[in-house]
Amino acid sequence: MHPPATPSAAATTHPDVLVIGGGIIGLVTAWRAAGRGLRAAVADPAPGGGAARVAAGMLAAVTELHYGEQTLLGLNLASAERYPRFAAELEESSGQQVGYRRCGTLAVALDADDRAHLRELHALQTRSGLDSQWLTGRECRRLEPMLAPGVRGGLRVDGDHQVDPRRLASALLIACERAGVTFHRSWAERLTVHGDRATGAELADGTRLSAGQVVLAGGSYSGRLAGVPEDVLPPVRPVKGQVLRLRMPEPPRGGSPLLSRTVRAVVRGGPLYLVPREDGELVVGATSEELGWDTTVTAGGVYELLRDAHELVPGITELPLVETCAGLRPTSPDNAPMLGPTALPGLHLATGHFRNGVLLTPVTGDAMAEVLATGSLPEEARPFSPARFSATAGSRPESARAPQEQPV
Repeated sequence: MHPPATPSAAATTHPDVLVIGGGIIGLVTAWRAAGRGLRAAVADPAPGGGAARVAAGMLAAVTELHYGEQTLLGLNLASAERYPRFAAELEESSGQQVGYRRCGTLAVALDADDRAHLRELHALQTRSGLDSQWLTGRECRRLEPMLAPGVRGGLRVDGDHQVDPRRLASALLIACERAGVTFHRSWAERLTVHGDRATGAELADGTRLSAGQVVLAGGSYSGRLAGVPEDVLPPVRPVKGQVLRLRMPEPPRGGSPLLSRTVRAVVRGGPLYLVPREDGELVVGATSEELGWDTTVTAGGVYELLRDAHELVPGITELPLVETCAGLRPTSPDNAPMLGPTALPGLHLATGHFRNGVLLTPVTGDAMAEVLATGSLPEEARPFSPARFSATAGSRPESARAPQEQPV
């Protein structure tokens, strides 16, 4: 156990780094920056919240591979490789478990069309040098006996793991506090700019913070911060996801749990995942809805998730429904994150991670700490510089240019 550090007056009034946004991306940025000897502060009314409270925590660099995203694949793989050491270090620093499991992932097909699609994905994975194994339907059911008899085939990916995002966020919050990160529990309403340089932020409670460097890590709200020049404002839009949490029964003595690994499928054209935790929780998700800032849990969304999950694992509808929730994934035009310095000196971005925020937490923290400490973005992060959108800043989606009165 490490005693919490006591922030100095300088760290409170004029930190080296001000991180706007206290989700897992903002927290890991502040923690890693503090580890490089920088005085760090975070502005967020409820740090440890954000999209990670809803995320399932799949670390699925291989099964999340999509056509046209080979560059993002490299970043995903780099972060996945760092996860075991990252999780161990974070648990040591915080004294909290993060629920990291090397359980593997099984992606299955329920009909002939999905089987053909999965075969194409397997071919893409093979061409990309990734480790995945094609299984027959019978072999899939041998691994996971509760799968529906109609499963036609699947991909076994032992290298795609999981972590519990809620535990991850809690551990990052404690680690930040112990590293001396200062927390300002208020919304950031406006970026302050002097002499063509970002110099801090004005908070909703009236506090004015100055800082040597500012990191905008506000998730889906990153594109709504007042005071950011139009050509620098990140083109981030929200994509809604609804998620269910069920409770699995205790396995019989010497028996197997309902599911032992993450199971993914495409059902009726939509992606579905079931993520079993060691504590008996089963996360089922997720819808993908372009509905702006709406976070309403709908009867239709819950019905569709349960219907599709039942088709994949028939016994699932007998489980207790513990929680329904909805969150907003921060999405960029190319579904990849924006990391590092912007055209406005002193302002950096760490946002736009879309469906890979939890997976990219380790590599994001390392990249942001490096650029904040040295001014140089690491090689693996350079393709994700915000500069790639500078020519299209004026064509930002309307959902990203929402009214300014909603703070980050």
